[in-house]
Amino acid sequence: MKSRGGDFFGRDAELGELEGLWGKRVASLVTCRGRRRIGKSTLVEEFARRSGARFIKLEGLRPKKGMTERDQLEFFAAKLSAQTGCDKTPPSDWYSAFVRLDRELGGRDRKVVLLDEISWMAQFSLTFPEILKNAWDDLFKKHANLVLVLCGSVSSWIRDEIVESRAYVGRRSLDIVVGELPPSECLKFWGKRASRIAPREIIDVLSVTGGVPRYLEDVNPSLSALENIKRLCFTPKSVLREDFDDMFNDVITEQPKFSARVLRTFVDGARTATEVADALGITKGGDVTAAIGNLVEAGFLAEAGQINPETGCELREKRFRIRDNYARFYLKCIEPHKRIIDDGAFEVASLDELEGYDSIMGLAFENLVVNNYRLLLPLLHLDGVVITSAGPYLRRGTKGPRGRKGCQVDLLLQTRRTVCVVEVKRMKEISREIIADVDRKVCAIKRREGVSIRTALVYDGHLAPIAKADGYFDAIVPFSKLLGLE
Repeated sequence: MKSRGGDFFGRDAELGELEGLWGKRVASLVTCRGRRRIGKSTLVEEFARRSGARFIKLEGLRPKKGMTERDQLEFFAAKLSAQTGCDKTPPSDWYSAFVRLDRELGGRDRKVVLLDEISWMAQFSLTFPEILKNAWDDLFKKHANLVLVLCGSVSSWIRDEIVESRAYVGRRSLDIVVGELPPSECLKFWGKRASRIAPREIIDVLSVTGGVPRYLEDVNPSLSALENIKRLCFTPKSVLREDFDDMFNDVITEQPKFSARVLRTFVDGARTATEVADALGITKGGDVTAAIGNLVEAGFLAEAGQINPETGCELREKRFRIRDNYARFYLKCIEPHKRIIDDGAFEVASLDELEGYDSIMGLAFENLVVNNYRLLLPLLHLDGVVITSAGPYLRRGTKGPRGRKGCQVDLLLQTRRTVCVVEVKRMKEISREIIADVDRKVCAIKRREGVSIRTALVYDGHLAPIAKADGYFDAIVPFSKLLGLE
């Protein structure tokens, strides 16, 4: 993704997949989805630039009251005319619009066409997906050097109408889900200053922004983490003060208010659908399940592990957690102070003054580690092994004389033969007591026959030498290693 200086970082795997399409003798139809601000359009544009291809970008208008299909068609025609010089008279329907586009795709040169925010484009036409499919069959697929990319932030629409639609079976060449940048790529947004900045500074910013390029573009490397967070989150009209409502309302198109209520129930930890319904005081049903599904597809939520480590079987009911670091920080820290922030009256000498701030940042750090668990696998000697389950683990305690103590693990990685208990800590001083804490968790997990339990520590802070030398942990990983600083 691009920094302030215009440099493009990361996305090598995605660019490689796209580049491989030029080896075909026919056109390629690609779907590209992911959360807003993640850099989908920038990725496609960079692919076209590196390929030396002609690039045409057509996008839907953001929905607003009073808008009609004619507005979308007019905008399509105007954008196409501006890039090709063709007639800008609004076409009468979508098939006519696609015929006009097809006329501009002649020649043997490489061409990349991006239909961006395609769900907005299609918002007034129930037949839009079928019309586009016919245009592909009749027109677009006949261009040998064409890559047509269907892109949008409403991932559920692309999933339902294109990716999982029977009408598009055998037509798509590639489906790209654009995720957050890994920590080592995020570090590049700090430029040459990165080597002079304490890892905690970078980690705290990433704990708020996640690996979202658009947010990282606004980080000022000359400022401290606390100053950047105050500037981006707690000033009127600031990027992270404003973006949540815009993003949420754009990507959750079905029952957005109800879905927002569902999302807020996860702010203090993972839950099942049943627990969500209980928290909302309603009966569990299809609305809760559908809302959770849409929140997962939009990138707000993720499954919190799938396998019970004590039985090796799938959990009776799936648990979900907030995946998006920014969304969690917004709901926990920004939203409660919205009125004060908007009045310009949010004044604190340090964010540490906020109630529970250090605890909030500790949990945000855990989330950052869980989201990037695949980077840990080589360091935990688990690379090349099938991971059957990965995520936080919670077993509630039971009452009675034979009751069992509860157990909560920050990150539990499971393979067919191994359970790895990963402790995640962000503390100024990490003492030897952490060994006893983790050992209690290990002892609380009933080990299955033939399964080994291993331990790991991922941390930021000063780790007591005696804790390093004890030999209890099978792996000790400073997060700075994932940043590429070690």
